[in-house]
Order: sequence, then structure tokens, then C-alpha cells
Amino acid sequence: MGVKIAIVNSSSFGRNFPEHLEKLKKFGEVDRFQFPYDMHGKELAEKLMGYSIIVASVKPYYDKEFFEYKDKTLLITRHGIGYDNIDIKSAQEKGTYVTKVDGYVEREAVAESAVTLLLDVVRKVRGASLKVKDGKWSERASFMGAELRDKVIGIIGIGNIGSRVCEILRYGFNAKVIAYDPYVPSGLIRERGAEPVETLEEFLKEADMISLNASLNKGNYHMLSFKQFSMMKDGVYIVDTARGELIDNEALMKALDDGKVAGVGLDVIENEPIDENHPLLKYENVVITPHISAYTRECLKGMGDKVVSDIEKVLNGEEPDGVIKL
Repeated sequence: MGVKIAIVNSSSFGRNFPEHLEKLKKFGEVDRFQFPYDMHGKELAEKLMGYSIIVASVKPYYDKEFFEYKDKTLLITRHGIGYDNIDIKSAQEKGTYVTKVDGYVEREAVAESAVTLLLDVVRKVRGASLKVKDGKWSERASFMGAELRDKVIGIIGIGNIGSRVCEILRYGFNAKVIAYDPYVPSGLIRERGAEPVETLEEFLKEADMISLNASLNKGNYHMLSFKQFSMMKDGVYIVDTARGELIDNEALMKALDDGKVAGVGLDVIENEPIDENHPLLKYENVVITPHISAYTRECLKGMGDKVVSDIEKVLNGEEPDGVIKL
């Protein structure tokens, strides 16, 4: 078919399942690119000129200026479920399809990752293991943890993934789950197994542990900042497997210094990727993983299948499944 396909900033597509990449090569030229995460606009458009199909990761930004300068783009298919780095309105105006992986594909993997991080920071698994490696078994008494049973665990964003986190915590650990989600009716929140809380302030005052599972939008950037941390219980635990931009890191570090936050598990962080000098890494009660929540064999297989299917349908003159529209 002679098309040019760009795989942009995706470290996993076609790596573990090379058949996905081989299928794309049958359609035309396939090239990989690794751009700075903050690249956008005209600069990004010029780098991708001539590529009519883009397999996109969480960054960089395909903003209004990008579409103004970019030549014909048939499809931007997200190798993931979030699409906050793509200007959907501008894409539609340019006649570009934007698709993403169906939510259910990542549901189990990301939900299990959220619970894993929570257990890690609450039971201090990583820190205790490092002590053994350092020959300090005798310090085991310093690793006093807590149980999830009967704790009030709050979920911010009880949609596709958050609802599964709720199921695991409520039915697997007998926790009391509350949820704050202004986009989901109270009745539906209850059907998903959580008790709805109307305001974020009330939610923060009740929760012993918090899991962030909300998508990022203009209204929730730094939704957890200085004021919000001050409302939380002392000794709260927080995990974030959604978007790093939901948390103000300066406010988080103050809360850690003050003892307000007892432990944090992050699979995402603002301005990722970070290096070994990031100030949050100095805290022993902070566990940070490199955005790997979706990295299970089952999930990556399903993600790659969807991307290939989207591309194949577009090149056959069909509309791909699940086009994102305003």
C-alpha cells in the first residue's frame, strides 16, 4: 500500500509481540521515533511529515498547532487508553481518526498494579527486602505495616479501572470502599461496590488510603495539592496509576515531610520519565515504578491487536472501531 507508519515513543509496541510489527510492515514503511516528551506543535509536525499513520504513546503532544502544520494524517492510534495528549477537535477538523485501546484491555492489569503498589507501601515490602539484601535481617521490627481489612479506601475515578480496583479491595480484602467521581451517578457508584462521596473535601477527610484512577482533564490538574493534603487524615497512603499530573509533587513532598502521608506508590509521575535525581526518590516510603501498570503479556497483546486492527481498517477504507469524537 506504500503508506508510512510512525511508532512514536512507544517502548513496548512490537517488542514482546513482534508479529504486530511484522503485520504493519506489510502495509508499508514503518519507523520508530523517540522524541522529547514536551515536543509539540510545528516541530513535531515537521518530524512526522509524510507519515499518514501514527502509533502514539502518552507523550508527546499532538496539539492544535501540530494539526495546523501536519500534512494528511489518516489515523493516530493510541497504544493505550488515555488520549489527553491529543487535541481531538483539531484532529476531527483535519479529518484524522483518533482511536485508543478499549478500556477492558487494560482494566485488569492496571487495577492489579494499583493494588500491588498499595500493598507494597502499606506493608513496606520493598524496603524490607532491601534490608535483607544489605544483611540487616535484624531490623525487621521496624517494618510495621497495616491491614487493608476494614480500612476506608477511597477511589478517585470509579470508571473502567477504578471499578475493578473497588472489586478487588472490597471483595478480596473486606475493605470499606468510598468513591469520588463527579462524572458517575451515585446509584452507579453503589452498583460498582463503593459508597459515593459527593465532595472531594469529604472524601479526603474519610479515606485511610487513596487510589487515583481518574483520567486527566483540564479540571483536575493537581487535584491533590497543598489544600487537599491538609484535609487528609494523618498517616494516609496514596497510590497513583492514572496520570502523574493529578498530584502536585511539591505539595506531596511537604505532606511526606510533615508525616501527613505515610506512604506513596506511583506508577506515573508528572514530567516523566524522571532520572535518579528526582527529589521524591529520597523518601524511603515512596515507591516509584516506570509507568508499567499495563505491562502484562495479556494486556500488551490486546493493545497491539487493537492498534493493528485500527490501521488495517483505515487502510481498507473503513472507519476503525471506537473512534474518539467530541
